[in-house]
Amino acid sequence: MSSATSTTSLPSGLDVLTTFPDVLFIPEIVFGGLVWILVASSKVQSPILQGWVMFVSVFCFIMSTTLLCLYVGGVHGGSSSWVTLVSGCDKP
Repeated sequence: MSSATSTTSLPSGLDVLTTFPDVLFIPEIVFGGLVWILVASSKVQSPILQGWVMFVSVFCFIMSTTLLCLYVGGVHGGSSSWVTLVSGCDKP
C-alpha cells in the first residue's frame, strides 16, 4: 500500500507560534481589535447596521482567540479535522 495519506502532526503548545499558517492568528487578533475601534467610533445613519458589523467582528475575534487557545493547549490531539475547522473559519 502506498503512502497516499500524509501524516503531518499539528503543532501544540508554543510550537503553534513557529509555523506560518498558525502564526497568522496573531495579526488576525490584532486587526480584529482595530476593527472594533473603527466600527465603534464611526457614525452611521442606521445604528442597527453598525450593531451587526460589530457583532460579526466580535464573534470572529472570539472564535480566533478561542482557536488559538485550543491549539496552544493541544486540545486537537493531532486530528487532521482541525485543519478543516481552521480553514473553514478563516474564509469569509
